[in-house]
Amino acid sequence: MVALGLALALTVAALDAGIGGRVGLAFDLAFVGVCVTVALLVRPEDFFTVGVLPPLILLAVFVLVGISHRVAIAPGDHGLAQAVVTGLAQHAIALGVGYAACLACLAIRDHVLRSRAEPVARANL
Repeated sequence: MVALGLALALTVAALDAGIGGRVGLAFDLAFVGVCVTVALLVRPEDFFTVGVLPPLILLAVFVLVGISHRVAIAPGDHGLAQAVVTGLAQHAIALGVGYAACLACLAIRDHVLRSRAEPVARANL
């Protein structure tokens, strides 16, 4: 799931930067979708990994975009670290929404899994 999430987010960032010259709203919307998709596809054993994944994906994407096409996330005179921080700051709302949606999906899935397992546990007593 880590590779899938990173690949999807990086693909969308590359397309958005290639078409519009900057990583913008299309990336933000797709990033939220990637967060939800990964949360829905992950196995229950890997809930923790996916639960901490959205900020790491966003950081990795902006580091890679900053290395290859820095002006897509920040002004051209920014260094790599400053460009990454600028990109993270500009897309903080997408990160917050994507992270909240991811955690909400994981919580709902966990609740459903526990409620299905509870009658089975009671029947075995």
